[in-house]
Parts: sequence; structure tokens; C-alpha cells
Amino acid sequence: MELPMNTVRLLLSFILVTFSAAAFAVVPPPTTAPQAPSETQSSAQTIEKSPAHNQTQTAEESNAPTNSIKPPHKGELVEGKSVNPYTYSPDEIPADPNNPAETDLRAALTAMGPVAIEWYQHVQTLSNPFFEGRVPGSRGNDLAAEYVEFFMKQAGLEPAFTTAGDASVKSFRQPFELQGGAPKVETAVLSINGKSFKRGDQFEVMGSSGSGNVTAPLVFAGYAIEAGQDGYTSFDKKDDFTGKIVMFLRYEPLDENGRSLWSDRRFSGYAGMRPKLDALAERKPAALIMVNPPECKSGARGLENTESSVFGSSYDFPIVQITPEEADALLKSADPSGRSLMQLRRLADDGKIKSIALKPDVKTSIQVAISEKGLAAQNVGGTIPGKGALASEWVILGAHYDHVGMGYFGAQPNNRGKLHPGADDNASGTSAMLCLTKKLKDYMGSKEAPENCRSILLMAFTAEEMGLDGSREYVKHATIPAEKIAAMVNMDMVGRLSGDRLAMSGTGTAEGFTDLIRPAVVESGLTVDADSGGRGPSDHASFYAAGIPVLFLFTRTHPEYHTPLDQGFTVNPYGASKVIALAEGLVKILVTTPTKPVFKSTDTTGGASRGYAKVRLGISPGQGKRKDPGLLIEGVIAQTSAADAGLKKGDVILKWDDQPMSDSGELMARLRDKNPGDVVTLHIKRDGSEQDVKVTLKASEK
Repeated sequence: MELPMNTVRLLLSFILVTFSAAAFAVVPPPTTAPQAPSETQSSAQTIEKSPAHNQTQTAEESNAPTNSIKPPHKGELVEGKSVNPYTYSPDEIPADPNNPAETDLRAALTAMGPVAIEWYQHVQTLSNPFFEGRVPGSRGNDLAAEYVEFFMKQAGLEPAFTTAGDASVKSFRQPFELQGGAPKVETAVLSINGKSFKRGDQFEVMGSSGSGNVTAPLVFAGYAIEAGQDGYTSFDKKDDFTGKIVMFLRYEPLDENGRSLWSDRRFSGYAGMRPKLDALAERKPAALIMVNPPECKSGARGLENTESSVFGSSYDFPIVQITPEEADALLKSADPSGRSLMQLRRLADDGKIKSIALKPDVKTSIQVAISEKGLAAQNVGGTIPGKGALASEWVILGAHYDHVGMGYFGAQPNNRGKLHPGADDNASGTSAMLCLTKKLKDYMGSKEAPENCRSILLMAFTAEEMGLDGSREYVKHATIPAEKIAAMVNMDMVGRLSGDRLAMSGTGTAEGFTDLIRPAVVESGLTVDADSGGRGPSDHASFYAAGIPVLFLFTRTHPEYHTPLDQGFTVNPYGASKVIALAEGLVKILVTTPTKPVFKSTDTTGGASRGYAKVRLGISPGQGKRKDPGLLIEGVIAQTSAADAGLKKGDVILKWDDQPMSDSGELMARLRDKNPGDVVTLHIKRDGSEQDVKVTLKASEK
């Protein structure tokens, strides 16, 4: 849900007012206490006197305790003083240059210059946990979009879009819908014999649930395992659950210590949720209630949420989870023998019970309404009008503002469920773009700008991490014809400059591009490693595929990439100010050069890569945690390899050329090794049966 603008203004005021020393903990100490620059010093001269950020320091190292932060002497309570808070001002003691904890942060940041300060504040804000890792579909992503829009308005930019259905209403947002994601729960009601349960505390709707309004008696089906080890089964051949609500246990039979009887490491494949749900669905239940087995040592604690419990495609009946405490109370009243959840669990562990019909007078009511809509997403864009003969042509400056949220996709398996702040990727590029909004707006209205200037579109893309979906959406539904776009400049991961050296891709995507942009590089004082290729791992690739010249700025890869350690204190504000100056110079050249750059394909020359592939499958992978083997397909994109091969939403990829497939990270690893035209065999599960599908891989970004 999008918060009102007043909420964001309040948040911004709080962050800026309380911008504390802790936020700047990584600024390296000067050899002497830095002095604030005099009014006669230029910002460039001031910046050169500031030390460079140590790029080898990691989040773990910076948090490690050191002897230097201990107090140099015992504290002293001075009594008998009358303190006037309006005049109290003890002598200022210069910072100890040998103690990093005493770094004079104000002086250091002042020396870095106003651009570094502004950029750092933006990065700290966007990477704050309040923004939930900025994953598409989350409240945090919506807040980040509102944050970007706020500063575009502050800079005086004009809205880049029109509201759907009314072209006269301007908007900074370009809304669209992403395939996949958990369903939206519109209604969720659970009651038993008139007692209502509270969603989130006592029960939750599962991500594979369908819609329905059911009141029916209960059946207990143990672990709901069709066929386990040594002939184990939870069902009788005659079981038919028509008109019944079935309660079942998660996982598989446990020993007396609460550990699996069938596996030495957590659980075996029999514990998978999808086979349980399929087995139950074959017996036509009216609804399902899942419960975690009590005293299970290796299982999950508490309730799942809708996002984390998508076990393949949805079913056509309600599925909820209740807490063991509520299930225990229910079973004691509903079981004909008054047995507890633990007693029934132990009988199921030993295979001594099959499905049990509970008392018919204990009626359970479940009402669930599910919306099948995909994830709501939005690009954010503002414009600066050009002037003169070039005003109808455009230069685009962009950065993606999304990240991977809690790491359920695009992250290392051991980091799933952990917040990924995304400071460098890509709060850094978004912040750089925001710093340039007012700079470029002021330039276009100044005497410095010539009488003929191209217009500028500043874009913050979403869903880059899901496959460049935001920039693809813009290119597909562009507000500017491709032939009117002179170039697109993209900034992604620009917060870790080291040794004044960075990479720039796309230098060969226009005739004479290198000579055109060289003056901006020389003026920046930076060493730029030029890569001619226009493809690669970020949003510029979408524009290159549309025949538009591109430039892509990128400072470095690092161990914190796509991990929870990509935090705000690890970036380099002074270095970022230099990258921003370079980007500003590039845009000014592109805006004012009399001749529009002529596109040139570089497909034979490759392109920079942070690990993206030459080929694309064309699916939206499952975003939630999966307990079953395989990679869930939550959507298939038209005219891609997957669509051509006949893959469908709800399919589960079990193997790729006989290699097990469990998540999107493994998918990317397989794609990196392939070239356009390669044929792979995907072993998939569809509607309960397994089959092989041949897929001919197409090139990415086409």
C-alpha cells in the first residue's frame, strides 16, 4: 500500500535531522584533523584533500570490536553544576588522528563536498530496513518509488507519464504488472463452532490456496503421505474427503526426539508439500488445514506467510495453516477419543492410524477470497524540457531502484529470508540519479547551456533484479519514439569506486562514440575501462536491444554483492561524487552535441557482465520459499524460449539436462554457460506428472 506523501516527508525529516555519526562509521580517518574548506576553495580542490575510502573493508570487519574505541580514562561525574542548555558548550577537543572512532565526521564529509553528502544521505535512506530491500510488490518498494518521486518534484522535474484513461492527467509513475508472486488475500476467515481465529496470530492463508466459502466437519489425515518408506501411507484406499475439511501434519514421521525417522539430515523427499497437497486434492476435500507437528526439531517455527507458502500452482479449494496450540485444543474437543495433537502425531509416526473422521458436530468454517493479480510495479520518471532545434530529441539517464528484498530470489541459498539492503546495488545508482536531477535542471535553465539542447528523461526503473522487467516495460510502452532518443546512460552499482577507476560499457554502440565522450572522461580525472559492448547485466541492455546507443557506469563487483552485507556504511561517498561528475559531463555532451549519435551494433564484441547470461529462458521464477524440490514457474513471458517450448505457469523445473534445479540462482548459473541456439532438456512436473521438454535458447534482451 502506498503511503501518503506527508508520511514520506516526515520520514525524510526524521532521517535528515537524526543523521548521526553512526551512519558515517566507515569514513577513513585523516592523518590530521581535517579542516573545513574556506570559502575561496573550489569544491574540486576540497575533494582532492579528502582521503579515499578503503574498499577492502567489509561489514563484518567494520563491526569488529577494537581496543581503540575504549574510553582513554575512567568517567567522572562532576557535581554541583548549574547547566544552561542554551549556553552550555564545553571546549572542543580535536579528534585523535590515531583513533578511528574519533574521526571528525563533519569535517571529513564537508571536505568531500555537498554532492557526496547528499548522495550518502540518499543511500543511507534507501538501504534502510524500513524499505524492506525494495523488492517489487512490497510496501518498501512502493515507499522507494514515492521517495524518488518526491525528490524529482523537489528538483522541478515534470511528470514523464500520463494517467491511464486520461491523457490530460500527468504522473511521475508508469504502473505495470509483473507475473508471479504470491496471490493477494482479499478475505480470510476461520472459525470453529463459532470461535473466530485471528489471521497472522492463530492461522494464515497459504500461498497455494484457492478461493472458497466452506462449512464442514473435520477429518484428520496424519502426514498426508501417499506412499512413504516400507509401505507407509496415511490413507485408506476408500478415502473420499468430499464435503470434508482435512487437517494434516507437515513433514514426515518423527522419532521420540522430534527428528525424521527417514533421513539423517532434516527431512527426506517424502516431506515435500506438493506431493501431500496433490494426494489430498485427489480425494476431493472441501478445504485443508495444515499444522506443524509438535516438538519437531528441524521444522519451521510459527506460521508461514502467504508469500513463503507457494507450493506450485494454486488449488481450487481453501488451504490454511493453524498453530499447533489451536490444533491441539481443536483435536481434544473433536477427536472421538479426546486425543491431543501430540498423541495423534505419535500414532502417525508409527503408522498406526490412517485418516480419522472427527466428531460431526464440530463444524469448521473457512472463507478465503484470493485475487490472482500479479505483482504491482511502477517505474518513476521525470523530464527536463530541452530547447531550440534539438528539443524534440532526448537523452535518458536511468538507474534501477529495486533490490531482492528478503533474498527469496537472486540471492545465495543460505541468505534466503534475510534482509538484503542493496546499498551499492542499487541505492548507489538511484542516489546518483537523484543528485543529478537538480544539477541538470539548473544547467538547462542557465546561460551555460547553448540555445539548442535535447530534452532529458530521468528514469528510476523497478524489477531490474527480476530480469530487467522495468526497463523492458518502458521500452515496450515508451513515451518517446526510439528514433528520437539520442542515447541512454545507466548507473548501476556506482558506490564502490577504488583507485579512481571504473568501467564504462557501451562505448562502441554509436559511430564515433569514444571520441565524443572522451572530453568528459578527461575532465573527470578518472581512469575508465571502456567496453564497447551494449549488452550486459542492467537496464541499458533493454535500450540497446531497441537500437539506442547506451553507456553503462559501474565501479566494481565485491563480496557483498547480493548479500545482506551490502549495507549503507560500506559505500564510498567521495568516490561517488566523482562518478556523478562524470555522468553529468556525459549527459551534457549528449544533450548538446549537434549531431544525434548513430546506433552501431556490437553483438560480436560481447559486453560487460556481472554474471548475466547471453541467453534467456523467459520465465518468472517463484518468489517465495519452497519446501519441495524444483524451481516453480510463476509466469511465462511471450515470445521467449520458454513460451516457444510450451512451458506453463505452475510447471516445476526439476532438472536441467539431468542436473537438479532448486532455485533461480542455479538457473542463472546454467544460463551463463549457454549460447543462443543451444538446446537443453528440462525435466518438469506438471499437474502431478513428470515429463521432459526440449528448449531452444534465444539470446537475451531481444
